[in-house]
Amino acid sequence: MDWDNPPPIVQQAMDYAMQGWDIAKGWLLSPAAWSQFALLIVAYLLAVVISRRIRPVLTQLLTPPPDQDHVIARARRMVLLFVPLLLPLLAYILTGAGESVTRSIFGSGGVIAFGKRVFLFLAVRILVRDILADPFLKLLGKYILIPVAGLYALGILDLVTEKLSTTIVPLGNMSFDLLWLVKAIVAGGVIFWLGRWSNDQSANYIQSQEDMRPATRQLAVKAAEIAIFGAAFLVLMNVLGISLTSLAVLGGAIGVGLGFGLQKIASNFISGVILLLEGQATVGDYVELDNGEAGTIVKTTARAMILETFDGRWIVVPNEDFITTRVVNYSDQGSANRYEAPFSVSYDTDINLIPPMVEKAVGDLPFVLNDPEAPDCELRAFGDSGVEFAVEFWVNGIDDGKNKFTPQVLFAIWNVLKDNNIEIPFPQRVVHHVGLDKGTPPPVT
Repeated sequence: MDWDNPPPIVQQAMDYAMQGWDIAKGWLLSPAAWSQFALLIVAYLLAVVISRRIRPVLTQLLTPPPDQDHVIARARRMVLLFVPLLLPLLAYILTGAGESVTRSIFGSGGVIAFGKRVFLFLAVRILVRDILADPFLKLLGKYILIPVAGLYALGILDLVTEKLSTTIVPLGNMSFDLLWLVKAIVAGGVIFWLGRWSNDQSANYIQSQEDMRPATRQLAVKAAEIAIFGAAFLVLMNVLGISLTSLAVLGGAIGVGLGFGLQKIASNFISGVILLLEGQATVGDYVELDNGEAGTIVKTTARAMILETFDGRWIVVPNEDFITTRVVNYSDQGSANRYEAPFSVSYDTDINLIPPMVEKAVGDLPFVLNDPEAPDCELRAFGDSGVEFAVEFWVNGIDDGKNKFTPQVLFAIWNVLKDNNIEIPFPQRVVHHVGLDKGTPPPVT
């Protein structure tokens, strides 16, 4: 490389290096700079002493009892997370006071101002490294907040900001500068993170209201979600300086898309609102669709409902299917369901003894209900091998998956029949050969 005619970027870096050297040399040779260095050290040591005395008191005041979980206790725990920032922030405040003194005495305070910015950078680094726990916020702090604090500490933040604002990126008929893009990314990320956090808090609060019907809770959760993210979008547009009237063309294009390619999505969204308003199917219900698929509703979204089958599979069912097809709802948050268990006895049995015997045995099972109806044993048919009965019983829940009601009822029937020496027949067939002479073997076919 020709050192007499270096590239522009190298020449600019060399100029910055020379400016930094001139500033450092001026500081080393200036009595005012040495006094500012001394004030920096005094401010830091004083901050250390104060923080060591205050931190235990703050920790004790902000730590709630372990069994408390109300709003004030959660707020105290949140404030407690920021106690590690006490030392750098105290140093920043005390250094600011020292800067005012040096500027009033010497008319300059560059050294102590630089130290103050370094303390602020250390506070930001502690915040990102030790306090922020959310992965998105930690990522934003690592790649945005810490670099900005570093540029501010070096005193070149204004220079970098000016460079970004003058770098224009063309995009068709539109254009924007890099500074606007950075602001959009940061503001959008923070606003929608706050929206997601607010939505989670509101959803947890609404779901904890046990006096509300399940369908009403789901509707309230969806309404709160739409309101929160709608407000977040409006705030973001205001922060970025985008007029909502400029989105009219985009809104028209979206309307055309809804009319053609997105009509199914719009239909499913409206169907979901109808389902929430009617309350015919909600989270926790066991449903069977017209095509035979069945499962428990574990989640509702704007587009579909998620069913979980008893073998652990998840089925995504569009909301429209719950409106336009036949859906059987076997449960409504714990409502009773009726099942029956078939069995048969031998023709040698006195069948008049069977109903009371079986009804008592099934009624003694802990999960069988007497309301709305006690177990009912009915004679169904005279079969080929025995007399066929069936006992009807009511239970809370679905007879499948974790609940095995019918198998336990059949065990009870088996045991009571065996205890009373009643035979349970098995299929039998008697074959008569007609038209064959005695001793003549049947024809071979």
